[in-house]
Amino acid sequence: MDMSWTRHSWSRRHALTAATGLAAGTLLPLVGSPDTASARGSDRTTAAAFTNPVIWQDFADIDVIRVGDTFYASASTMHYSPGAPVLRSYNLVDWEIAGHSVPVLDFGAKYDLNGARGYVRGIWASSLAYRPSNRTFYWLGQIDFARTYVYTATAAEGPWNRLTTISTPYYDAGLLVDTDDTLYVAYGNSTINVAQLSADGRTQVRTQQVFTTPSSVGTLEGSRFYKINGQYYIFLTRPANGQYILKSSSGPFGPYTMRQVLLDLRGPIAGGGVPHQGGLVQTQSGAWYYLAFVDAYPGGRVPALAPVTWTADGWPVVQLVNGAWGTSYPGPAVPPPPRRVTPMTGVDTFDGTVLKPRWEWNHNPDNSKWSVNDGLTLRTATVTNDLYWARNTLTHRIQGPTSTATVLLDHSAMRAGDRAGLALLRDSSAWIGVRRDGTGTRVSMVNGLAMDANWNTTGTGTEVASAAVSGSRIWLRASADVRPGAGRPGTFSYSSDGTTFTRLGPALSLGNDWRFFMGYRFALFNHATQALGGSVRVTRFELTTP
Repeated sequence: MDMSWTRHSWSRRHALTAATGLAAGTLLPLVGSPDTASARGSDRTTAAAFTNPVIWQDFADIDVIRVGDTFYASASTMHYSPGAPVLRSYNLVDWEIAGHSVPVLDFGAKYDLNGARGYVRGIWASSLAYRPSNRTFYWLGQIDFARTYVYTATAAEGPWNRLTTISTPYYDAGLLVDTDDTLYVAYGNSTINVAQLSADGRTQVRTQQVFTTPSSVGTLEGSRFYKINGQYYIFLTRPANGQYILKSSSGPFGPYTMRQVLLDLRGPIAGGGVPHQGGLVQTQSGAWYYLAFVDAYPGGRVPALAPVTWTADGWPVVQLVNGAWGTSYPGPAVPPPPRRVTPMTGVDTFDGTVLKPRWEWNHNPDNSKWSVNDGLTLRTATVTNDLYWARNTLTHRIQGPTSTATVLLDHSAMRAGDRAGLALLRDSSAWIGVRRDGTGTRVSMVNGLAMDANWNTTGTGTEVASAAVSGSRIWLRASADVRPGAGRPGTFSYSSDGTTFTRLGPALSLGNDWRFFMGYRFALFNHATQALGGSVRVTRFELTTP
């Protein structure tokens, strides 16, 4: 596979506009962190060796923090709602989704699929921080290059509420809560700025340019802002193949000096890209780790973890295995977890009355057209023949390297013209589902759904296979091979009893162009082509791996 795209020098700003020193390979002496704490004896346990990626699901532009004995991370979600998931871990290896920092993308009609669409907009690289003085989590991110939004919560699960809107769009921002409780934001693309916020975090006090990226380096963005041992650091990415860091001993506004952390480093996923972006975090025992992500399309961008040591003069060094980011490392020495985290795979029977945080909608849903009550009911919300325009499409990340989603669908309340089923959703898509027309009901496999580079629909799909349906329930299945590379297959099948499955239609060749940014997802949908009023009920979703 040609992986030249992993070395693209375009920033995400450039991609969107167009569409509308020290290498880590140099192993330095282990001198500990600049904020070293000794291990605290028997209250620390080292987990078994872990394997990268630590999460083989699409979580990009990671920010990572520790609050007490718990680690939290945030990620980009673009047009998916709710946005900015908050992940939680007790050991940096095993993660669960605790909630979302942005409950609804209320940033304009396009995020409601109302006359316009928000594909590849929305939640980009943002920042997650915790402020001890008021025991509050902060999420900060810019939307559409127009303004910055700040949300807060006293628990990762929420509720999250909007604190303020700031007129300056802090592109690729990193939020720092300084030791004196002052809030600072590092942001920018190549020109790096630092802003100071008011004590209540609602307004900007000042902003100042602190660094200009040398032309020999190219683009730097994806700021993460730290104060470590009295020094200020801005951690920056060179998309998508490098990582640099700025250091100031004079204060948050600099001056800063720069050092390369890694460049063109071999990553831990065969065929995948260079680990980059993400953030640094310190464990309770003083050890440091770098949680980056790896471009691994068609599956998306997946998190990878590596230990970090520091030079005597205060620069981070990623610890390598045979000159590369390790596929495996010893687990972090941390306290025993208080409980097991909730798996990101397995069965969801939609018990209770709320969706679990593993689910995100394609754009904002029409909340009057769906419900959870020991089963998921999807009432048609849009009359369209274009799935990309259909509201209330509910998505789930695909587990790599290969996984299968199986759903049990009750289609008895569908109406003529309705289409409901299970899709592999991205800018080129396909689905298996139930079609109800005047002549009857059939299970159908449809491919050829596509968008162009401006994210306008160029294909609404063609039925390429079908079979008769009897009864009111059907099991639908989609399997996806999301190992990095071109031409990976996605396949579809169905069953009338949940045991014997019949393949339907040809394989979908999964697209692996990076410009859509988000990876493929499994998607549950139900839309009308004639009139609203129909509904389906999903009583079981199961995500399994071989």
